Amino acid sequence: MKTRITKTNYMRTNKPIILLFLLLISTLGKAQDTSQFFKKADTFFGQYVQDGKVAYQKIKKHPDSMTDLLEIAREVSVSTKNPKTYQAFWINAYNLLVIKSVVEAYPINSPLDVPGFFDAKTHFVGGRNLTLNDIENKLLRATFPNEPRFHFALVCAGKGCPPIINKAYLPETLDSQLQQQTAYSLNNPQFIRLQDGNVGLSQIFEWYEGDFKKNGKGFLDFINPYRKKKIPSDTPITFYPYDWSLNALP
Repeated sequence: MKTRITKTNYMRTNKPIILLFLLLISTLGKAQDTSQFFKKADTFFGQYVQDGKVAYQKIKKHPDSMTDLLEIAREVSVSTKNPKTYQAFWINAYNLLVIKSVVEAYPINSPLDVPGFFDAKTHFVGGRNLTLNDIENKLLRATFPNEPRFHFALVCAGKGCPPIINKAYLPETLDSQLQQQTAYSLNNPQFIRLQDGNVGLSQIFEWYEGDFKKNGKGFLDFINPYRKKKIPSDTPITFYPYDWSLNALP
């Protein structure tokens, strides 16, 4: 006697195959979205960032590429199981959302001109509503507490921040990009200021002291390995005021 093939029987018989197929489609879709995001982000930064400054006025006039890119970012799903992809996505997302927030309020003189710029204004990205502080402090710093180089890649739109690069951070090159950007910042005489026998550090070091001073080490223990010219360990340290003026191209 032949077994009648019904939809129910078919589903029961082939359930493992169907589930595997659906999982494969979902995985490929997410990978495609991530790949598309990184590709478009790289193009965007290359077009609108120059010498560590951003063409906010130009983006304001032609926002389509930014809008399309952030639309992709809304649904991207990344996991700490793939830490480089996770970190690269959230670094780029942070920098893009900073740019978006400036553009929406432009013209302004500083991100601080916008109430709640970092801690109240929310953005739907990566499938959830987040503030910029959520991305920096919860998704990146708290998840990877031994990675202080984030501070030289996350750019807050102020001139006091390390300069934004004209490329996207990519999973396959993330470590070298973080290393290069950190070394660039810590060898910049405007960022690490040596004068009158003292060393002036950005307030980034003061605000995030615990990220740089670990296991009994001091600020210079972190800084010197990146420096071409080392700073004597007994050099007095001061913190110069943060420059919140906008990092805008003329």
